[in-house]
Amino acid sequence: EPVGTGQGLPLTLLEPLVAARAARRPAVYALRPEDWERRLLLGPGDPLWREAEAALVGDRSGFAGPWFLGVHNPPLRMAIVGAAHIAQALAPMARLAGYDVIVIDPREAFASPARFPGFRLSHDWPDAALSAYGLDGRTAVVTLTHDAKLDDPAIRTALRSGVFYLGSLGSARTHASRVARLTAAGFDAGLIARIHGPVGADIGARAPAEIAVSILAQVTERLRRPQTRPGPVPQGAG
Repeated sequence: EPVGTGQGLPLTLLEPLVAARAARRPAVYALRPEDWERRLLLGPGDPLWREAEAALVGDRSGFAGPWFLGVHNPPLRMAIVGAAHIAQALAPMARLAGYDVIVIDPREAFASPARFPGFRLSHDWPDAALSAYGLDGRTAVVTLTHDAKLDDPAIRTALRSGVFYLGSLGSARTHASRVARLTAAGFDAGLIARIHGPVGADIGARAPAEIAVSILAQVTERLRRPQTRPGPVPQGAG
């Protein structure tokens, strides 16, 4: 489409679309070719929102009846807390699946360019690193340190946000202790239920790479099937 002339996209729609993309806000540009009517869909309130929401979940532009729905989703992101062996396998897998990956670990010997070549690294404390990174509905958070001093600050930060996935490494016993600490810190059972612990799909994974596969499989299901996501998202999050 030409911009600003003839039958092209008017600047009055292009400018808010650009602003939505810059703010990592999902948007759908709707066009009806039969009469060139256009709409910018940013949330509920438009009769086309149900179709637009389905297109956003599927990450796929296309026709819904007479309307062409152009999907403008924020890029997918994954924050991995803990530069362990599993993270070394998960980070490249997630990148191949389309995620912009950051590895967070204050232990510089673990989160090093030699162990994670080409990946963005943060040596800040996990809660500060996640707050600076920004958490929203197109972000997954995975904690892998197996150390409450590092995992818990990240988990608390993620629970207060609108991330679509939060998974934490550890056995069922470890997770029970985690739940007890979060409960004592004032988190209710509904929010705590958002944590996938033990992390990953139950496929019998043992080796680090297998565990990484199970994590990415579970992340993918939560992304593509929102109805499978456990627990409520905090009001105003996302």
